[in-house]
Amino acid sequence: MLTRARIELKSNEQLRHMDAAGSILSEGLDRAVAAARPGVTTGELNDVFAEYITSRGAKPNFLNYHGFPGYICASVNEEVVHGIPGDRVLQTGDVLKIDGGCIIEGWHSDSARTVILGSSSEGTADPEDERLSEITRAALWQGIAAFATAKHIGEIGDAVEDFVKSQPGKQLGILEDYVGHGIGSAMHMAPDVFNYSTGMKGAKIKPGMALAIEPMLTRGGIETKVLEDDWTIITTDGTRASQWEHSVCRHEAGIWVLTAPDGGASELEPLGVTPVPIP
Repeated sequence: MLTRARIELKSNEQLRHMDAAGSILSEGLDRAVAAARPGVTTGELNDVFAEYITSRGAKPNFLNYHGFPGYICASVNEEVVHGIPGDRVLQTGDVLKIDGGCIIEGWHSDSARTVILGSSSEGTADPEDERLSEITRAALWQGIAAFATAKHIGEIGDAVEDFVKSQPGKQLGILEDYVGHGIGSAMHMAPDVFNYSTGMKGAKIKPGMALAIEPMLTRGGIETKVLEDDWTIITTDGTRASQWEHSVCRHEAGIWVLTAPDGGASELEPLGVTPVPIP
């Protein structure tokens, strides 16, 4: 008999705990991003993030997750996701993805950002890397905006793919092996949130649903492989990748981005969506 994984619907009180976790996570990522510069190791960024969230009374959800040894994932260049922080020294022009999470009162947050170590205007970064990151970031917000009014989960992937394909210039690859997910009392929950059109409606969206939406794009192909550390995912063609992610909820009154300091207002209002604080 076929069964569907149950989708957890949260009360407003539970969503407020997730919002608290998201606020701490957002500031922790701010600090890690600010510390990311040439000459710094990914392990040092891990320490910056760890010190901040623990000082705020939050627990890590990445550390020891199926044995993962870090508070954050730090993935560089062709590493897409799940990079282990350690002795790698960051270089000018690197494309760094910092993915982190934390827990408050048993409720989870999850968010990721791409950082370009340099600037094309100063000749220290590849403009195509900047384009990759910006399109990935904008695609994330298109997906979040779709979630605000969507009736089914599949509309999020439709919005992400439609946006990516509409961009002028060389087409970017949308990773298919790794997708977004539900989030709440655990970090990874039903439903899967695809970043591309699947031709399926997917689960019906209901108040109390929380999702981690996380498009991952590459400058080349979408095939990946896992390194010998059993964690780090790289593009098989060696092209660089970007990841952006937010945890987002739908409640009775609207949408709220749990890992954005303003609930997503600055990014969503230009897209015609006004986020509503959790009652």
